[in-house]
Amino acid sequence: MPEPIATGDTDFLRANKAKLRRSLSRFDAFFLLLCSLVGLDTIGSLAASGHEAFTWLLVLAALFFVPYGLIVAELSATFPLEGGQYTWTRLAFGRLVAGVVQAIYWLSNPVWVGGTLCVVAMETFSTFVHPLSGTWTYVAGLLFIWVGVLCTSVSLDVGRWVPAAGALARMILLGFFFISTVIYGIQRGVQTLDWGDFTPTYTGFIALVPVIVFTFVGFELSSSAAEEMDQPQRAIPLAVLRSGATSFLMVAAPVAGILLVLPGDQVSSLGGFIDACKAVFTVYGGEVLPDGTIQLTGFGAVVGVISAVGLIVALFTSGVSWALGESRAQATACADGAGPRFFGVLSEKRGTPVRINVLAGVLATAVMIAALNISGGDSGKYFSAGLNLAISMTMVAYMLLFPTLPVLRRKFPNVPRPFTVPGGRLGGVVASLLTTAIVVYTLAQLVWPGLGVGWFGTTGSPDDSLPTGFEGQRLAYELTQLVPLAAFGLTGLAFALIGRRQNRRAASGVDRSRTVTA
Repeated sequence: MPEPIATGDTDFLRANKAKLRRSLSRFDAFFLLLCSLVGLDTIGSLAASGHEAFTWLLVLAALFFVPYGLIVAELSATFPLEGGQYTWTRLAFGRLVAGVVQAIYWLSNPVWVGGTLCVVAMETFSTFVHPLSGTWTYVAGLLFIWVGVLCTSVSLDVGRWVPAAGALARMILLGFFFISTVIYGIQRGVQTLDWGDFTPTYTGFIALVPVIVFTFVGFELSSSAAEEMDQPQRAIPLAVLRSGATSFLMVAAPVAGILLVLPGDQVSSLGGFIDACKAVFTVYGGEVLPDGTIQLTGFGAVVGVISAVGLIVALFTSGVSWALGESRAQATACADGAGPRFFGVLSEKRGTPVRINVLAGVLATAVMIAALNISGGDSGKYFSAGLNLAISMTMVAYMLLFPTLPVLRRKFPNVPRPFTVPGGRLGGVVASLLTTAIVVYTLAQLVWPGLGVGWFGTTGSPDDSLPTGFEGQRLAYELTQLVPLAAFGLTGLAFALIGRRQNRRAASGVDRSRTVTA
């Protein structure tokens, strides 16, 4: 096995790695991935695009989701090393490139938590429990963010139960929703299906690719804690394959349910899943008022509140699960000299990257406050901008993740590979090319929505593809994407350069007298 982390300051790295604890089992890996892959915040966005969304969901499952899972399964079985994605990219392309990309990847989580998950959780609470406004909006957001920081900072013996709870909440919530949809269909009928609406179009592809691709990512997260896991060479690939099949069913079923229950004009990107829940739960008590408003009463209202709590738990555990993986990868990068050493230190008592978690919490809080004020309280606009930016940042990292497969096969041909992408060398190259091409296209669509309108016989204006809340405001939208992307890219470069400087000083003996502290 090649040594993936070789720097001049091996004492620091050894002392840091000595704090890691083998606390994860194969079941923990499965729950972590299931919690990461099944993101309920995107279900409404998919359903809002109509029946065509289901068609593209199936197509991209075959062209992206499957090869992506196979790539991660091979990499995790071959290089079961702490840091996961960062370590693979570091082995393939070097510390500087891997450090910059890893920082952007890690920063996507505070943006996602502060700019997307918070708003969906608050919208859910306001819809089913009690309206939030003014100061209470900020209080709810702060609780959501900082309880998450606490969960990622406790020892993994405790923290591993958060993804397990999130996976269980998803199974119960989505299972109950599906059963309720069947009851609703029997009692009150469903929407008439026109099979022509399922016909894939390029316009639909433009609108759906970013959301579907983002729905399908997260396989690499358990690999970030590979050295905290029993038999990672076997546990992680099995978790990837099992969670992939399970998560696809858990996403596809509620999307189909929403399309069957609600007319297309009643589904919004932000509230699609929430609206569908309210509609189907009227079978337990409630009605649709003449103005189209859905009012739950009696047992229906009780079911609504319980389901809202389950949805909020699912959203919260999504953020925690991603943070558990991304923060470990970032801490590994910092300890390796691809970021400030201060943030690479693990807690002596807990074996977790507390410092990097706290920094993520501060950044998520800043994103939440800025987005709420910039959007002027327009939660739909807040959701669109935050989600697209988070997806863009994640895509930057995946642009290098997928090419690592053929590169590492070439650089380390003799390393044992317990699992390989089917098809030999050609199969690996095809999987890498497919996933990379889709990621590049997704990033292009996010940076410039509507790119390619007019191709393949399509008509219309590129501005028609701007997300909710930005109609006729292309400049405003571009600023919400390009300015943060540039800032985060420069932050990643600064992190990597600081780490390089500290590494050089350590190699020359300047820092050898420093003591590693938690």
